[in-house]
Amino acid sequence: METNWILFYVTLICLIINPITAEIVNKNVERNLDIASQLVKTSYKIQVEETAGKPLKEYEFIVKDPNLSFISVKDGFNKRPTIEKRKEKENGLTRYKITFASNAPQQTLLIETVSTKNILPYPSEIKQNDKQLVKYVGGLYYYSYYLTQTQRLNVQLSSSNIIAHTQVRPFAVMSNKISYGPYENVAKLTDDELFVHYENQSPFLTVNTLERTIEVSHWGNIAVKEEIQMTHTGAKLKGSFSRYDFQKDGRSGQSAVKSYRTYLPASATGVYYRDTNGNISTSNMNQMRDSVELDLRPRFPLFGGWKTQYVLGYNVPSYEYLYNSDDDYVLKMYVIDHIHDNMVIDEAVITIILPEGSSNIKLEPPYSIERRPNSLVHTYLDTVGRPVISFSQSNLVENHIAEFTLKYKFSKVSLLQEPLLVIGFIYIIFLLTIVLLRLDFSITSHSHKD
Repeated sequence: METNWILFYVTLICLIINPITAEIVNKNVERNLDIASQLVKTSYKIQVEETAGKPLKEYEFIVKDPNLSFISVKDGFNKRPTIEKRKEKENGLTRYKITFASNAPQQTLLIETVSTKNILPYPSEIKQNDKQLVKYVGGLYYYSYYLTQTQRLNVQLSSSNIIAHTQVRPFAVMSNKISYGPYENVAKLTDDELFVHYENQSPFLTVNTLERTIEVSHWGNIAVKEEIQMTHTGAKLKGSFSRYDFQKDGRSGQSAVKSYRTYLPASATGVYYRDTNGNISTSNMNQMRDSVELDLRPRFPLFGGWKTQYVLGYNVPSYEYLYNSDDDYVLKMYVIDHIHDNMVIDEAVITIILPEGSSNIKLEPPYSIERRPNSLVHTYLDTVGRPVISFSQSNLVENHIAEFTLKYKFSKVSLLQEPLLVIGFIYIIFLLTIVLLRLDFSITSHSHKD
């Protein structure tokens, strides 16, 4: 009996001296890696646990990818935790501090990321009739500050033609999918490489620059113009291009981009599509229920390394995007539109031209942007000029199609400025005409005799 009491006190003293340390572990991690296009789309389902049973408040998520374009985080209750971004310049890591909306010893994280320029043509040059092969290099294991008890990885490809891939057992290949795992008790910061060499014929189109101009009119119209410079960033064409082979053999130029689809708002009218040579007639427009579908076909097929540039414009009614209460106005429009599937935009410059007389301008972007200085532009019937708001952002993908909010004040009396200027101009013309008609500009004088 005394021996049991002695053991009890010894155990109690040991617990006091060496208390149970709290530790965060990844109980289970499921990753889905989609590399079927030119983008790398990854979805994570992470089950996290605090081993000491204490409420789990924060979690560190690491991204090793310098080309990360988009990230979205939700928890198991479909709530969005608070995210704080921290970048380490020494090793190139980007850390995201995630603060949960609810406190519990177990949490579930649903994370989605999109990266660009991580799928590279391999070889970098191919002939006109060759297939485009690419390579992807990433991480085989979930890179984390915490121990991962169980994890799996599913890789989605665009083709079943797989040249080579990492073979770490257990793994399985099923058509255009590769499954890795389950892997047990993977140590923290384990950084083993995943390599996949496969066929990928999806369009590798990159918008180098997008200059999007939105001109707002309080007379019921908003004009949108997009100036686009685009490059095929896939495997470059090796040798000369044969138009004869391209038209004769359907397998010729499989990686070339012959056309792509752009979507505009359903209310878009007056659509035009032109390049430096004029209007491009090799395109079709279909009116859909909730959008206008444009099948854009460049003047020539785009092979790897080839470039094109064009201007696309249209009009939309202002009542769908512009709201007001007395002199307070709110403009809500997308920062960018859908240019093509799985698009990549290196740099986008958005310019908004407001009516003359607008003041107290406040821009609320949907995500971080680089704001440019405000300026003025003069058009017809302007006196002091129209306010111009401009901002830019780089490395954009389709997930960045989101609304900005622009608030400003505008006096309705200012709407009379242009009509009054026109009326005044016409009045002056008539007045000058009357004066000129009454003046005698003849050189000789006429004398009258009685």
